[in-house]
Amino acid sequence: MSDLQGRFVWYELMTTDTEAAKAFYGDVVGWCATDAHVPGMFYAMFTLGDVRVSGLMNLPEEARKMGVPPCWIGYVAVDDVDAAAERVKHLGGTVHVEPRDIPNVGRFSMITDPQNAALVLFKLSNPELDHLPEPLTPGHVGWHELLATDWEKVFPFYRDLFGWSKADAVDLGPMGTYQLFSLDGQTLGGMFTKPPMVPVPFWLYYFRVDDIDRASERGKAGGGQILNGPMQVPGGDWILQGMDPQGAMFALVGTRTA
Repeated sequence: MSDLQGRFVWYELMTTDTEAAKAFYGDVVGWCATDAHVPGMFYAMFTLGDVRVSGLMNLPEEARKMGVPPCWIGYVAVDDVDAAAERVKHLGGTVHVEPRDIPNVGRFSMITDPQNAALVLFKLSNPELDHLPEPLTPGHVGWHELLATDWEKVFPFYRDLFGWSKADAVDLGPMGTYQLFSLDGQTLGGMFTKPPMVPVPFWLYYFRVDDIDRASERGKAGGGQILNGPMQVPGGDWILQGMDPQGAMFALVGTRTA
């Protein structure tokens, strides 16, 4: 089993206006965007210096016709994409894109869990090229959060597919339990049962910034909406959840210097 098995290794924004997305995330998170020169389609890399952080592409026409909004999707590493995709089916999930190769990059399959939250199974052609950043590195994803229909019912899917374990749990009062999950002793994120006003289950990714208030102001100035926060969480960090100008949900985590 590789060291990356069960870990988030890539993130991708599918949107309706890639140029606007470049400007928005460049201002808010500090990314630059570089065309990846993929034959037959537009694909760009969000970067910090010379480090690749995430990808950017047009929301596929088929997805638009199905009513899929702009969104971020995470890639989770597996040792065998084909075997993992079959495992998804046995565990009650759905395989939307059967395993296929990305030439000179790796193999992937797009899935949803039994409650319809989407992820991508992924294996790099050359794992030595992939080095996960430290969780506290500005500009990178510092937290992964699942808003589930019922987190307790869906947790076994992720446990059996990726080997995740339950870590600490936080009592949210009327909102129920916020369950942290870990792999090999490292906490990767949390999951909870979404409130009724959230229409569908989804994964939310928290991009780390140096100052939560300044990033919030940049987000609003760039046409985004701040839906919740900033608010402090255990450990001292501050977080917020928002929506970019095209409608993709995103979140930020950072310190408050003021």
